Amino acid sequence: MRAGSRGERVKNRSGGRGGRRWRHVLLGSLFGVLLAVLGPWQGALAVARTPALVVGGERTIPISAQPFYPELLQAAARWSDAPLGQVVGESPRETLLNFYAVMARVDRELGSATRQPQGDPGWFWGPAAQRQIAETQKLFALAVRALDGSAFPESVRDDMAKEAAIQLKQVLDYVFTRSTTPLQIPDLAEFKVLNSQRSKASESWTLPETAITLSSEPGADHGAAGFRFSRHTVGQIGRMYAEISQDPVLDQPFASPDFYRIYSTTPGDLVPPKWYLRLPPGVRRGLELSLYGQTLFQIAITTLTLALYGWLLLAIFRCLLHTYRYWQSHEEQERRSWHQDNLAWYRVLLTLPVMPITRLADVFIDRLVNITGVPLVIVTFFFYICYFIAASCFLFFLFEALGRSASQWLVRLRGGGSELQLRRVSNLVMPVCRVLGGFVAVVLIYRLLIVLGLPTTTVLAFSAVPGLAIGLGASKLLGNLFAGLSIQTDRPLRVGEFCRIGSNLGFVTKIGLRSLELQTLESRITIPNAIADEETIVNYSRRSADGGDLPVQTLEVRLTIDNQLSPEQVVDLLQLVREHVQSVSELIEPLVSIEQIQSDQLTLIGVAHVTLNDWPAYLAVREALLLRLQQLVDQVRHSTLRIGVSHDTTVEQLRQLPVLISGVVHRDPHFALQCCRLMAISEFSYDVVVRLHSSHGSLALFKDGIDRLNRDLVASLGSEGIEIPFTTAIEIQRHR
Repeated sequence: MRAGSRGERVKNRSGGRGGRRWRHVLLGSLFGVLLAVLGPWQGALAVARTPALVVGGERTIPISAQPFYPELLQAAARWSDAPLGQVVGESPRETLLNFYAVMARVDRELGSATRQPQGDPGWFWGPAAQRQIAETQKLFALAVRALDGSAFPESVRDDMAKEAAIQLKQVLDYVFTRSTTPLQIPDLAEFKVLNSQRSKASESWTLPETAITLSSEPGADHGAAGFRFSRHTVGQIGRMYAEISQDPVLDQPFASPDFYRIYSTTPGDLVPPKWYLRLPPGVRRGLELSLYGQTLFQIAITTLTLALYGWLLLAIFRCLLHTYRYWQSHEEQERRSWHQDNLAWYRVLLTLPVMPITRLADVFIDRLVNITGVPLVIVTFFFYICYFIAASCFLFFLFEALGRSASQWLVRLRGGGSELQLRRVSNLVMPVCRVLGGFVAVVLIYRLLIVLGLPTTTVLAFSAVPGLAIGLGASKLLGNLFAGLSIQTDRPLRVGEFCRIGSNLGFVTKIGLRSLELQTLESRITIPNAIADEETIVNYSRRSADGGDLPVQTLEVRLTIDNQLSPEQVVDLLQLVREHVQSVSELIEPLVSIEQIQSDQLTLIGVAHVTLNDWPAYLAVREALLLRLQQLVDQVRHSTLRIGVSHDTTVEQLRQLPVLISGVVHRDPHFALQCCRLMAISEFSYDVVVRLHSSHGSLALFKDGIDRLNRDLVASLGSEGIEIPFTTAIEIQRHR
């Protein structure tokens, strides 16, 4: 509204006494100049010559009779002509009058733009109204900058500063119309004079009879230099407004009696939406019924928004929790190992929408529903906490997903493809990525504490807690971290290798930054890296010369042979064992030998490498090998058939005996005659030694063949008249 229209408004209100009013304004300006020249002691004379009003039994000075009123009119005219100036001035007078004039103009412009919602077609503001509203919002933003909003937490600073600016305008309306003394607002020169009269210079000035203070001291929320409403004043505006809100506002050209009421009871940011203003008056009165400082409309929409937001968060959290479910079978876990990156990126995608949804809900309640006061602070704090927690989880999952993808990329780049290779690379990459994600999450939490209003010094004190913990009791943690780095660098052992660490024997399943895990036969043991680094590490695994990642573990088997074996039997046993271990595909480069520990005992030793990295597979191979070795020892022990014939056997029968035995042996195609010799003439018989080879597929078939062979020998010897004087001991060797 221009100065001319504002003057017509004043003229109409004065009942045709506009000329006298302007003369009064001129006289007031002259008195103001005289007061500025003569000094503060002329205040009593100004009071005596100022027309007074009676309000509530007290004599008050109207705003038009205040010494600053002519400059207020000039400031109002200046802001009408140049709406993009600077509200913050170099003196308390300049800032205070600029702020008061701008806020009065904002109230009038908003009323002018929204006065006729029914006459403007459509449910939204037209282009002309939108331009006027946009210009008014710019003016309002300039006025808000005159407040030091550092009294409010950063998360609600903008909203609370806007609310405080409107409340401050109405507090000034009250002060300027109910002052019982002329209000002397100093300019820069007068402020310097006041400072010279003080015992201690100050950068602040307080409006007489009020707690409203303007200060030029630098603050956290200050931009350019100048006087602003102080931090303490801005923090106390709500209390000041509550004290004067029930008192009627006296009519004066710059008054804004319903500014805050309209702002706090209608939706929309500063300007109510057109669709709301077009509602029937009765409906609006019902929606604007107040409950705990908020309207029914605001309470209902806010509750509905929070319920919908909570439901979305719960649904996302359930999906996220489902990704951490337990997988029962080992095969299913191994199959999913190469899909961990997809799972990690799925978690990233789950947490990503939480941040924009949170921001959207916050803006909707703050700007559109437009709740104010303490409920605004509570809701804003809630959304900021949710936003920063979601951002922390998102970044943590993002680093984890990058680590998973990088691990698979490195494995494929090296030409690998096994699950164990992926575990080894992930064991090195994932801790680094998780530490980075955790560090970023901690930084965001610290930022959240500052945004919520926690003093920076307190946050810094929280930051010193980790250092204090390290100094007091986390030295072991650092020792484990450095030892883990040493193990990862020197690589005395790797994931999947079969090792002995101290007295613990087992497979290495994990190497972390703090500890490593060893899967023994009885349990899973967690060994701190510092202890593992100090222990003697015996690695039974052999690494390939080309740097392959497949684990090659050492398998050693020892079998004690109690009974005495002949040299031929020992040779046969070694041959059979070597043939067997060469035929087992799980054994790599097997070695077989014997040693004699005691005079009557031999120990059969078998050493080989196996590509196994867990106890079940390792024990299965070891058990199968031990069982087969015992079977071979048993067969070798019975590899000699010792047949005793009586002394009545003729020489010709003795010559035909090998032919007879060979015919009996060859009746079973799985037996082969190795030799048949008359080895001894004992007291009761001639002893013939027969050595056999067997190709039976199992030990049971071999024993069945021995059974048939014994019966056939007894029958054949009887038919030839050869007598067996006593029981014959038979040992058959299996030959493959």
